[in-house]
Amino acid sequence: MNGEHNTHGVSDDPKAPLLPVQATTRETSNGASLMSIFTPKSFFILLGPLLCTLICLFVKLDGPVTSRNMLAVLAWMFAWWITEAVPMPITSMSPLFLFPLFGISSADDVAHSYMDDVISLVLGSFILALAVEHYNIHRRLALNITLVFCGDPLNPPLLLLGICATTAFVSMWMHNVAAALMMMPVATGILQRLPSGPTRSPHVDKFCRAVVLGVIYSAAVGGMSTLTGTGVNLILVGMWKSYFPEADPISFNTWFFFGFPLALLVFFALWAILCCLYCSRGAGPALSAYLDKSNIRRELEMLGPMAFAEKMVLAVFSMLIVLWMTRSITDDVPGWGALFNGRVGDGTASVMMATLLFIIPNKKQKGEKLMDWNKCKKLPWNIVLLLGAGFAIAAGVRSSGLADELSKALAFLEHAPYLAIAPAVCLISSMVTEFTSNNSTTTLLVPLLIQVAQTMHVHPLLLMVPGAIGAQFSYLLPTGTPSNVVGFTTGHIEIKDMIKTGVPLKIAGIAALSLLMPSLGAYVFGTNEEM
Repeated sequence: MNGEHNTHGVSDDPKAPLLPVQATTRETSNGASLMSIFTPKSFFILLGPLLCTLICLFVKLDGPVTSRNMLAVLAWMFAWWITEAVPMPITSMSPLFLFPLFGISSADDVAHSYMDDVISLVLGSFILALAVEHYNIHRRLALNITLVFCGDPLNPPLLLLGICATTAFVSMWMHNVAAALMMMPVATGILQRLPSGPTRSPHVDKFCRAVVLGVIYSAAVGGMSTLTGTGVNLILVGMWKSYFPEADPISFNTWFFFGFPLALLVFFALWAILCCLYCSRGAGPALSAYLDKSNIRRELEMLGPMAFAEKMVLAVFSMLIVLWMTRSITDDVPGWGALFNGRVGDGTASVMMATLLFIIPNKKQKGEKLMDWNKCKKLPWNIVLLLGAGFAIAAGVRSSGLADELSKALAFLEHAPYLAIAPAVCLISSMVTEFTSNNSTTTLLVPLLIQVAQTMHVHPLLLMVPGAIGAQFSYLLPTGTPSNVVGFTTGHIEIKDMIKTGVPLKIAGIAALSLLMPSLGAYVFGTNEEM
């Protein structure tokens, strides 16, 4: 009988459920599916279109309807960017359908923003950075500089200076996140020689923290000095070109003449802060037993002599730097760009040199070139798309009439003193960037700062540059930038270390920028001239 009852799904057990088990499972799965729909991420996805709809329905501007539509689209995009409800690269592509649908600009006009000379500069320089990484050139460079700075007897502040300077130098010529990713294994390789665990001395522990903090912050500081070091500088340059097409564009060497002295001041402030906080007097004897030149020489010997491929990649990279620096020099010495009647840009040189990598043989295998397309699969298309979105927004704000409406709303700033508002702009930007990406912060703030500058009747770059540079001062939290995450995941540092070092470094950066922008910036960017 028991067998019969079991066959028909009936039980004599008084505690058995009256409803079939399958139905309960189905209800549970339905409840789970409903819970999976009503999540914070789902709310954030709906938040963008909801804000857009509310602005279209209830906000009235004096300008054309397109200015209100542009404001609505910005609310949609910024909601998605800040909450990351949708992957950032996908949000960055949304102007391609939102702008035509809301009558802001045509599909062709929007698409043109996603490929211009600045984006060509990014693509070419990233291909060269991938070649440097592929042939391990960065590791050879780091070991050589560490060998030079090690000192005899060991000098911890000098060694820290060498590691930080190497990272900053590498970061000048490739994206700062890539530089941090490449240099962190080199730094941790040095730290692996030191004892670990609870038995190691406080001097060793502090030095490990200083090295990791030095790498992540030096990558950010070095990236400030050149256009290729960070996407923020490229967004700034692209927006300047988009908003003011008649003005002289900011070339690679123009930015370098301002960015390098600024980065130098912030770099030495970083080194001094790290030495004061983490390099105590007894560090030298405690470290000398584990770090000596013989170990570093042994690692260099293991790399062997430079191969033909490494030499050629270095030669191409050096040629590119020379071309960038000499395309446009001064009005009296115009540079090689004048030979082509101003039709070439920094992106022209970047892509041309990157192309050589696919032509020159590497002499390792017959028919194999220095680079092939398979090695380029790690190209950061997310940054390319974000740059394109920033340029599209800049063009949309201007063409829709929203720029004029913003100018009217900011009229109260007309009599505000510049010396007070520039540091405030940098401070606000540096705080916002702790919670959103550097590139997003720049894309959000720079169009607004252009309107503020025009309302105050000052040169736009006097506010655009502090806003963009401030967006790179994300020193306090691991989530501020991917470089910070790279350091945090090593396990050598904690959030309190980042705050302890980041706060004085942020103050030093704002002070250096407030000092240089009205002086050196006025000379380099010509901000005293009439627009």
